[in-house]
Amino acid sequence: MATLGLQILLESVRELIAKSHPEINHMQEKWMIGIMVFVTVVKFVLMVYCRQFKNEIVRAYAQDHFFDVVTNSVGLATAVLAIHFRWWIDPTGAIIIALYTMSTWARTVIENVWSLIGRSAPPDFLAKLTYLIWNHHEEIQHIDTVRAYTFGSHYFVEVDIVLPEDMLLNKAHNIGEKLQEKLEQLPEVERAFVHIDFEFTHRPEHKTMV
Repeated sequence: MATLGLQILLESVRELIAKSHPEINHMQEKWMIGIMVFVTVVKFVLMVYCRQFKNEIVRAYAQDHFFDVVTNSVGLATAVLAIHFRWWIDPTGAIIIALYTMSTWARTVIENVWSLIGRSAPPDFLAKLTYLIWNHHEEIQHIDTVRAYTFGSHYFVEVDIVLPEDMLLNKAHNIGEKLQEKLEQLPEVERAFVHIDFEFTHRPEHKTMV
């Protein structure tokens, strides 16, 4: 879309330099207005409908429909004004649409890149996770680690909890499994991993650099 915006920008500048006047008769103008108004209204209805859902894919459609509503409205208004008043209004409107297109999709790309690189969750979400973990079961003695990092539009969550050393394995397993299920019920969480230990002053458990 950014490439398309650049192409529109270049073509609009060329028309401004060449001083190209729009050539359209009254019947063509009526058809153009009718089609553009119909398409814009349909896009607006679809945008409102898609915004009622929480699914990220459907909301992406809503964003796309909103983009079409804005560009169609500006394009139609500038085209009609160019026909009846000044020829340069149409290419000027096209330049505005091109700049809007490039900035909108560049911002979308940047947002998606941040979501895909495993960025840490904000402190308030980590605090929410910590509260849920601590109040999950009375025999949780310590919370060693709480991590959450982006995975698309959701989070991967990883927690380490400490249970009594003499607790039976099946009971410890059930506590951890129930906690995992509770965390994965949160709408922001894609997957949760719960690790169980009996102490928290342990040596490093993973490979370290020598």
